[in-house]
Amino acid sequence: MTPAASKDRVPKLPPAYRLVQLEEIDSTSSEAKRRADEGAEDGTLIWAQRQTAGYGRQERGWDSDQGNLFLSLIVRPDCRLDQAAQLSFLTALALGDAVGSVAPPLIEVTYKWPNDVLFNGRKGAGILLESKGRPDGSLDWLVIGLGANVTSFPTQARYPATSLHFEGCPASVTAVDLLEAFSRHCLSWINRWLDDGFAPIRQAWLNHAEGLSKDIEVRLPRETLTGRFEDLDAEGALRLTLPDGSERSIAAGEVYFPEAP
Repeated sequence: MTPAASKDRVPKLPPAYRLVQLEEIDSTSSEAKRRADEGAEDGTLIWAQRQTAGYGRQERGWDSDQGNLFLSLIVRPDCRLDQAAQLSFLTALALGDAVGSVAPPLIEVTYKWPNDVLFNGRKGAGILLESKGRPDGSLDWLVIGLGANVTSFPTQARYPATSLHFEGCPASVTAVDLLEAFSRHCLSWINRWLDDGFAPIRQAWLNHAEGLSKDIEVRLPRETLTGRFEDLDAEGALRLTLPDGSERSIAAGEVYFPEAP
C-alpha cells in the first residue's frame, strides 16, 4: 500500500465521507473489506490511482491503468442483507449523474443490467457489491466497488468498452473530477433510497436501461436464455419474456444484446 504523492490534488468530498487516498493498492475493494472487518465507519471511501490486482464480477481481472477511476465505498445501512443488491442500481445512477455533470451532452449514459454503465453503448464502468451479513439476516457492511474508464479502456474485453476521453470528453476532465461528482450524487441517491425505498431508484434506472423492451440474451451458469427484457421486479431482478410467452425472473446473469443488422 502506497500513500498518495503530495503533489496530487486532494479530492473535495462531502463531509459524510472519510477519504483514504492511495497511490497504489492491490484492490480498493480488498482494502475496503479489510477495513470494514476492522470496524471502518460508514462512508469510508478507498480511492487509488493504480490497482495491481483489481477485479470485477466472478473475480475477473479489471484493467487498472492510471488515469481511470478506482474506488470502493463502505456503507452500513440499516437493512436486510438481501436488500443490499439494490445499491448497485443507485450507484449506476450516481455515476450517470456524475458523467452528466463533467462530460458534454454528446456522451449518452445508459445502464446495462445488472451492474454496468455504458457510454454511447459501450461499457464505460462496472460496479461490484460485496457484503457481510449478521446471523439475524441484517447487513453488517457493504462495499461498493466502482471502476470507471476516464482516459483508457481495454481493447480485448468480453463486452465492447470505451472511456470518457475516447467518447469526446475533454482531456482536462480527470478521475478526480469524476470522483468528486460521483461522491455528491451517490450521497444524494443513498439518502433517497433510505427515505423512499427502492421504487424511485428502480424507475430512474429503467428510464435509461439499455435493451429494455427488446430481445436480449441472458447467459446463466447452466443455460442461455433469449427473450424480451420486460422490466425489473420490485427487488431488482430482471423479468424476461421467453419466446413461448412464459416469463422468468432472473436475479443474476450476463446480458448480451443482438448485433444490429
